This record gives sequence, structure tokens and C-alpha cells, in this order.
Amino acid sequence: MRTGLIWHEKTMWHDAGNHFGPRSHWIEPASPPENVETKRRIKNLLDVSGLTRQLDVIEPRAASKDDLLLVHTQPYVERIEQISKAGGGNIALKATTHIGEGGFDIACLSAGAAITAVENVVRGKISNAYALSRPPGHHARSDEGMGFCVFNNAAIATRYSQKALGVGRVAIVDIDAHHGNGAQEIFWKDPHVLCISIHQDHGFPLSVGPVEEQGEAAGLGYTINIPLPPGSSEGAYLAAFDRIVGPALDSFQPDLIIVPCGLDAGFMDPTARMMLSSESFRKIIGKLIDIARSHCAGRIVFVHEGGYHIQTVPFHALAVMETLSSIRTEVDDPFLAAVNAACSAPATSLQLDFVAKAEAAMQAHQPLAMALPNG
Repeated sequence: MRTGLIWHEKTMWHDAGNHFGPRSHWIEPASPPENVETKRRIKNLLDVSGLTRQLDVIEPRAASKDDLLLVHTQPYVERIEQISKAGGGNIALKATTHIGEGGFDIACLSAGAAITAVENVVRGKISNAYALSRPPGHHARSDEGMGFCVFNNAAIATRYSQKALGVGRVAIVDIDAHHGNGAQEIFWKDPHVLCISIHQDHGFPLSVGPVEEQGEAAGLGYTINIPLPPGSSEGAYLAAFDRIVGPALDSFQPDLIIVPCGLDAGFMDPTARMMLSSESFRKIIGKLIDIARSHCAGRIVFVHEGGYHIQTVPFHALAVMETLSSIRTEVDDPFLAAVNAACSAPATSLQLDFVAKAEAAMQAHQPLAMALPNG
């Protein structure tokens, strides 16, 4: 088994701006949490641990405009290109998403990293892959960037796999602490893409991602939301995988699994309030790999999303990469001893109530997935 790491230094040069949040005359402006620091530290840890040289490091191609237009509108793509050529600026009204001069090309390279990962996995050149790039993508809508996301990298790769590589059914399993609203909206009526999002209840974006949002028309039942209460530890996540994610994928029988992989459900993340450790991520990724082996010959692609605590995120990412590659390094997570008992706690009754509600919503429409023909 060979694991691919899709990497290009230039994606680290994405300019996310120097201001985050509402402006005020009374407080010094703050930089956005989405910056190069956590991503570069991930790559650094992969390097010094010795894991990088045991992976297939693949340089991505940039996504073309035709690739972007698989999920984004032409006016939106043209607007991002114009802002980039004009020296950069905010691309979202609430100033949470920014690109610098030349940022269009970098965002195309980040989207291309996801495409490159899918191409190599589907064509059998590698067994699985992780696209480590920025800017992230899972909040990007077809006509709007938001939440630090410019183009929806995972959604573009999903549609590319179907249009260019002949993949039939794709399952998107979003484990970022924030709701995967972009893919949900893009594939809302599509029964050939199963969108699952497991996220913090009433996190970001606000007022999206409840269990009642399940798709529409032919896509009814192919959107599954699993909101969990703040403070959820791995017990809640594992229950959700055993009771919802696994059965849904068993019914859907995907040909490819794409995972928007946010690490912001980690216990120290400043943008969420969940309680996962590096060992928690190891268990969750292990379940996803087992599911991929059962249904799609192990074809699974991880696309990097959030994760903003500069000290803990690299260890979470290393656990993910070790699990993907089945290679253990000599690195010990220095935070694990202090937090493992809390992070590995069984699900509480409140957390199980949330899981049960999502499970009931899924079961109401899951027979539709079982009836879907191949292709």
C-alpha cells in the first residue's frame, strides 16, 4: 500500500489577509486563524519524523477554469480572478475570506491538489492520498467564498472524478468541526453524491447543518447531517460512525470516498469546542479506511481543511498520515498523556441523544440509497 502526499510549497503562500472579525476603534486588529503556520508545521513534522520519505510525494497541477466551473459559476470565478489581478482583497462580505495579489493562481493550485489526489488514487498509482494545501475549500458555495474558503476543493475533485475519470458514486464524509455547507449546497439534488457532515452543533456557519437538512428531489436522503454538542469526545464520534456513517456508506456503496479533513475538532482548537486527541483521529481515520476497503477497493482521498492550534494540529495530522500509510513513526504526542482520559471518554447521554436524532433522520430516507443503480 502506497500513500500519496500531494504537496506544493506555493500553496503555503496563500495570503489570508491581516484582519479577522468586525473592525473596531477599540481593539487591535487580529490576524485570521487560517494562516500558514499550522500547515507548514504539519509538513515539518512529517519531514522530521521520517514519514515524508516513506510516502509518494506528488506535485499537483493547477485546476483549470473548466475544472472550477464543474461546481462554481462563471461570474464567481471571474470575480476571484479580477480581485487577484487587482492586488487582492476580501472576497466575502463579512471579511472572513481574503486573497492576495496572485491569489487566484494559488487557489487554483489548491483545488488542483485535490484533483491530483483523486486522479492518482482512481488510476491506481497510489492506494490513498492526502492533499495538504491552502486555501481550504469546504465552506465555498458555487457563487460565494466564505469561512477562509475560496474554491470548494473537495467538491471540484468529486465532480472531476465523475466527469473525467468515470467514477459513479462518490461519498463526501466531512469531519471538520464546522459544517460542510458548500458540498451540501452544490450536491443538494444529486443522488450520485452522498454528503455526510459530522460537526459541532450551531457552529459555523450558523443555522445550517441540522438533521432536517437531507437534500431535495432526487437527492432527498443523500445529505446526512450529524451535529454533535460542544464538548463531544471520541465516544460520540465513534457512536456516530458506527450507527450512521458506516450504515449509510454500506447502503450507498461508494466508488470513491473523499474526506474534507478538518482537524479543528481537536481539543485545543480556537475555533471550535470539541474534544478529540491525536488518538481519536487515529481511530476515526481507521474506521474510514476500513469502510473504503469494504466498498471501493480502499480508494479514499483526504483534502485538508481547518485546524488552527499551531502546537497540537501537527500531531493530529501525523496520526492521520500514519493511519493512512500504516507506518508508525517514533514520534510521541506530548499532549496525549494530559488529555487522553477526557478525549477518550464514552459518549454522554446528551451526545447519544444527538446521535440518535441524526440516526432517525437518516433512516427515514436511507432506502432511497439502497435503490440507486450503479453508475
